[in-house]
Amino acid sequence: MFAGLLKNGDFESSPTNGFSNEGVVDGSAYIPEWKSSGTVELVKSGQKQGGMILIVPQGLHAVRLGNDAEISQDLKLEKGSLYSITFSAARTCAQLETLNISVPPASQTIDLQTLYNVQGWDFYSVAFQADSDDAHVVFQNPGMEDDPTCGPIIDDVAIKKLFTPDKPKDNAVINGDFEEGPWMFRNTSLGVLLPTHLDEETTTLPGWIIESNRAVRYIDSYDFKVPQGKRAIELLSGKEGIISKMVETQPNKQYSLTFALGHAGDSCQQQALAIMAFAGDQAQNIHYMPTTNQTYDTANLTFTAKAERTRIAFYSVYYNQRSDDKSSLCGPVVDDVKVWGVSRSSRLRILSGGLGRLALILFVIMTLVSGLRP
Repeated sequence: MFAGLLKNGDFESSPTNGFSNEGVVDGSAYIPEWKSSGTVELVKSGQKQGGMILIVPQGLHAVRLGNDAEISQDLKLEKGSLYSITFSAARTCAQLETLNISVPPASQTIDLQTLYNVQGWDFYSVAFQADSDDAHVVFQNPGMEDDPTCGPIIDDVAIKKLFTPDKPKDNAVINGDFEEGPWMFRNTSLGVLLPTHLDEETTTLPGWIIESNRAVRYIDSYDFKVPQGKRAIELLSGKEGIISKMVETQPNKQYSLTFALGHAGDSCQQQALAIMAFAGDQAQNIHYMPTTNQTYDTANLTFTAKAERTRIAFYSVYYNQRSDDKSSLCGPVVDDVKVWGVSRSSRLRILSGGLGRLALILFVIMTLVSGLRP
């Protein structure tokens, strides 16, 4: 299995004795295809706990992990290959709930404190490199709350084998179009959140790292407006949501960083949208002004490389929220990122083109002035 839901990844398969009204699991084989340890609960849509209705992200059932509880499933993988795990998650009782996802020896803990939308849950994705052909994925609640049944709810667990695209011709940016990334579920308006990940060798967005405290959102053209192709990145949470990468350059050579900048069509376009773009020692604040005919603009930043590798990066200048619900986080969309060398002939063509246009304008003005003379 290299793309799609894990076995019973949506937790909708009925246990042998049917779904229990109490929901609490205290055995190793209660949830089909999964092993469990600690207080694990199959919750159903609409289920209440006190005065709170528990969130089931999709379908009728999901799993809640109590204090130090976990569920796991065996996987068949290809040793050395890169994979991403996509899943939906929501918090319940505690404000500081976290979720640990591991495919040993790889492990990552996700902070569920920030609510990125009013629905109360989100899709997340983490990545790992397979250490062997036989592995197992583990979801664990590392928290210890006063109420042992409190803990994160998870649903819709999927896997995808990732590939690093080939370096394009005349462009130093690998995966600059963001077409290669984690598994995405259709017909959802949430995208996939990509949490902090500082290792570009094992990232959910091949070639890129998320070097910030908050996540960025991976979006598709089925549910959002995307400048080019089928995938793009929506920057959230101001400078707390940064994507970056290192590109190969030649010292003292001039380059141009170009990219598409727009909106996702998620009620964010009615606000001021702007990004900070970085290329080496150059930085530029670029604003996007939406029009009725176009959902994106093309931006450019020229820089001179100082080393054989140059860092490029982007973050949103503002903390934007959707205008329809006043709560869900949104932001500018970045896509089609390219870095290409500006040769002397290219600069001359740009200069000659500019002089040519200036000469044409002067000629038109002189002609009009001559025609006005008595």
